Amino acid sequence: MASAKHEWSGWRTAAERALYGAGGFFRRPEGPAGHFRTSVHASPLFARGVAELLCRVDEALGHPAEVALVDLGAGRGELLTRVLALAPGLPHGLGRRLRPYAVERAERPAGLDGRIAWRDAPPEGCAGLLFANEWLDNVPVDVAETDADGVPRRVEVDLVSLDGAERLGDPVDGEDAAWLARWWPLAGAEPGLRAEIGHPREAAWARAVGSLRAGLAVAVDYAHERAARPPFGTLTGFREGREVRPVPDGSCDLTAHVAMDACAAAMGASAAVTDAAAAATAPGAALMTQREALRALGLDARRPPLALAATDPSAYVRALSAAGEAAELTDPAGLGAFTWLLHPVNLSQDVLRP
Repeated sequence: MASAKHEWSGWRTAAERALYGAGGFFRRPEGPAGHFRTSVHASPLFARGVAELLCRVDEALGHPAEVALVDLGAGRGELLTRVLALAPGLPHGLGRRLRPYAVERAERPAGLDGRIAWRDAPPEGCAGLLFANEWLDNVPVDVAETDADGVPRRVEVDLVSLDGAERLGDPVDGEDAAWLARWWPLAGAEPGLRAEIGHPREAAWARAVGSLRAGLAVAVDYAHERAARPPFGTLTGFREGREVRPVPDGSCDLTAHVAMDACAAAMGASAAVTDAAAAATAPGAALMTQREALRALGLDARRPPLALAATDPSAYVRALSAAGEAAELTDPAGLGAFTWLLHPVNLSQDVLRP
């Protein structure tokens, strides 16, 4: 009997095809919202926070004739749609000067607001806010695993069986080995430890930031730092709201947490910053949690005073609902633990000062 055929590939190539190739996961008509829930989908308050940040960037830019809001990894345009709904109430006529761009590889969804420009890459040379919510985790990367001798080898996945079957390939070398040595050391480690090789994300982020003439670039994602890398990596799949085995067949999201400190350093961060006040004055790029960022943008998870229930029950219910949504977005054990990477371009970074 002839042996089964195999076609082995590194995870970076396999994920690129499964996510963005013909019929890939992110090109499907239903969009990613049918498979996982981000902060954008959790509450309209997230869009309010982004709108507040946009207003502060506009203020710092001196209210130019046009202000861009670039949503990188826009899904089906949910964030921009919600910000545009707030546009008439934005100060200094910002709603009239706003130029929204959705950056996504999928086709433009039917019925999307005509004011939103749909692109496959960020516009070059604009001024404003570039916002990338859960985008970097979907920039494909290769995976390394230590063999029985502690040598990091590239993990390969079968592109024929499409069942997630893996094997260890050649030792990691070149740029990949240099990145591991600096950011996620594996050499000499016990067998079976894993790392995701993150330099493609640094390059992708550098290109995104480089598209801005002036303003602020923000990446929001699951992240980890060098001192506490997950020993077995984080590559996983999501399908219909559930975590599943990562299989590169286009049926599920393929995601891995981001070495955000490496992305920050690649763009010239002075250090990881862990609170909003420090980030507001730090030069270069800065890191903070979503909890800190949204609180600095005015999201309030405190319950409304009980006395309001007696004087205005409807207002109390609305305020209580908003407090619950804000609590979810800032929960330190949930969405609030996301990392925000902020990189100003020809802009002071005091826009996040509470």
